[in-house]
Amino acid sequence: MLAVKDNQPPLHAAVADYFETARANDFAAVPVSTDEAVDAGHGRSEVRRCWLVADLRTLPEPPRWRGLRGIALVEAERHHGGQVSCERRYDITSLAGAARPVAEAVRAHWGIENQLHWVLDVTLREDDSRVRRDHAPANLGTLRQFSLSLLRRHPAPKSVKGKRFRAALDDNFRAKVVFGQG
Repeated sequence: MLAVKDNQPPLHAAVADYFETARANDFAAVPVSTDEAVDAGHGRSEVRRCWLVADLRTLPEPPRWRGLRGIALVEAERHHGGQVSCERRYDITSLAGAARPVAEAVRAHWGIENQLHWVLDVTLREDDSRVRRDHAPANLGTLRQFSLSLLRRHPAPKSVKGKRFRAALDDNFRAKVVFGQG
């Protein structure tokens, strides 16, 4: 699975246009596999839909993506407090056939990203950062992720928050975290 974003303009435009046209024609003459899942809890509900198509003819340079076997549209429709939001994402994939494994892979990836961002925010207070200029936000984000990786790797039986606190107070412990010593 590889998310198709605006940093690949021709690919993104081709995939978005393909699905826009196919949906407008209700996928007539397009062999498509679909999947839909509904989750509810904490006062909100989410409907996730996935469409998987093996037709790669409209993509720019399909051979460039080794193992490419399909394109996917994943849509998440959220209902919360009387409001509805909808997010669409496009992916290219080496998975073929059924849409369910694609939908599950995308969902797992979202979970990993959400968990990483939650830990960065709660433990390293990333959302509280006031740094907004030039390359500083990206550089600090990289340092936070690197720090989180070092803290998680250390074998001490403490939470990341506890290890961070101890490293702030104890030069020897901080050296062990940084240099990988138990």
